[in-house]
Amino acid sequence: MADTAEEFTPLKGAALVVAGAILALSNFMVVLDTTIANVSVAHIAGALGISSSQGTWIITSYAVAEAICVPLTGWLAGRFGTVRTFMFGMIGFGVFSTLCGMSSSLGMLVAFRIGQGLCGGPLMPLSQTLLMRIFPKHLQGQAMGLWAMTTVIAPILGPILGGTISDSWSWHWIFFINIPVAALCAFGAVRVLGQAETPTFKMRVDTIGLALMVVWIGALQIILDIGREHDWFGDSKIVILAIVALIGFALFMAWELTEKQPIVNLRVFRHRGFSAAVLSLSLAFGTMFSAVVLIPQWLQTNLGYTATDAGYVTAFMGVGAVIMSPIVGKLSGKVDPRLLVTFGILWLALTSLFRAQWTTGADFWTLAFPQMMQGIGMPFFFIPLTTIALSAVDPEETASAAGVMSFLRTMAGAIGTSVTTTMWANNATRARSEIVGTLHTDPASQTLEGAGFSLDQVRGIVEQTVQQESLTLAINQMFLLSAAAFVVAAAAVWFAPRPKRAIEAGAAH
Repeated sequence: MADTAEEFTPLKGAALVVAGAILALSNFMVVLDTTIANVSVAHIAGALGISSSQGTWIITSYAVAEAICVPLTGWLAGRFGTVRTFMFGMIGFGVFSTLCGMSSSLGMLVAFRIGQGLCGGPLMPLSQTLLMRIFPKHLQGQAMGLWAMTTVIAPILGPILGGTISDSWSWHWIFFINIPVAALCAFGAVRVLGQAETPTFKMRVDTIGLALMVVWIGALQIILDIGREHDWFGDSKIVILAIVALIGFALFMAWELTEKQPIVNLRVFRHRGFSAAVLSLSLAFGTMFSAVVLIPQWLQTNLGYTATDAGYVTAFMGVGAVIMSPIVGKLSGKVDPRLLVTFGILWLALTSLFRAQWTTGADFWTLAFPQMMQGIGMPFFFIPLTTIALSAVDPEETASAAGVMSFLRTMAGAIGTSVTTTMWANNATRARSEIVGTLHTDPASQTLEGAGFSLDQVRGIVEQTVQQESLTLAINQMFLLSAAAFVVAAAAVWFAPRPKRAIEAGAAH
């Protein structure tokens, strides 16, 4: 099989079109699942009898599992073959999607989302690798354009599709819709992509490094997810988990820096440009992604938006990204990428300041316009930061550096979401105590009673007003903190030198 794989020639004609469509569709599905559940959290939380903050575990568990599995992609492809790994990953994704839709408790859903993330993590880079393999060299640029288009469009359609499905049918179907797509892509991988299989080798995997990574990341994520409900370090469970996370992280760092074939190549951080770019990317992406998760929850719990309408508000972010991506691509070779990154991230800070003025009476376009503005800034930091980071490492380190970037970016999104939802809840509690003292006064009660409301009705109105305004004040405070985090991220990129070499298409994955 290895000899046949080495002599493989790119596909042609109908076979190329079908194979390209299968790979694009698979990437679209995996990326779609990172956002489709965002607007459905309220539905899921209500159905399972959990709080909205617990509902975000459905998002963070998928992201963490995906982050853990991404560094294994190269080993899996080398050990079992790229096409075979892709096929089994797709089958596993379909199976766990089915189990997610059948879940009847939070524990079941989180466990199956972890399985979904583990199977889906390798699919995104593998789909790109296979596109580069099956397309002739002169068409590889178009292949990457196809891949990039699915990567950009999927997050736009995710909230809309998730909201429509949750409102029209039930939240279970946001997972069930993956089943026919996964089956089609797995079947296509067998029939059309089989001849594009890559050579396999007997390769060792850094099992100790992988085990340590799972331990410390898992402990950290559990702390972030359940810390607020367990009074943080006032609970012995949280203390034990914190000790496990700290010791696990220290051992992981020591092992990976001395291992010859580490699961995560931490040696790439010796390059100042890579370290600065990854720091900037992690801060910016973690801050941005947490807002993407938080806004739909606020719209549904506070403003009475349906999941569908919340999806339309958040989806406007993708419109600006689609428009600006080609422009940023052309500017990247002409302008210092650090300037592009700074502009993009500060643009995101500006949109956060716009959001910090939101009120409970905000109309649709007041909410949607900052989303569209944010989309304009996204390509300005995503694309140039990749260039800055990967051009700073040695050419033979590009693949491992790209893996580290993907890992940290995904982890930043999961951690940022957990931290932000916790801070939002805490800020709302503080704001509530301040507002209650203002509304529970004789003039306020007398005004309402004078308007014909009974005492019980007055209490109900006060309670509803307090709830709405406290959550709104709290989310405004989060947007102000987000703006500050974006400013720090924009400053961090200037610790990197200007890139000296170009990066080939597809290097980011």
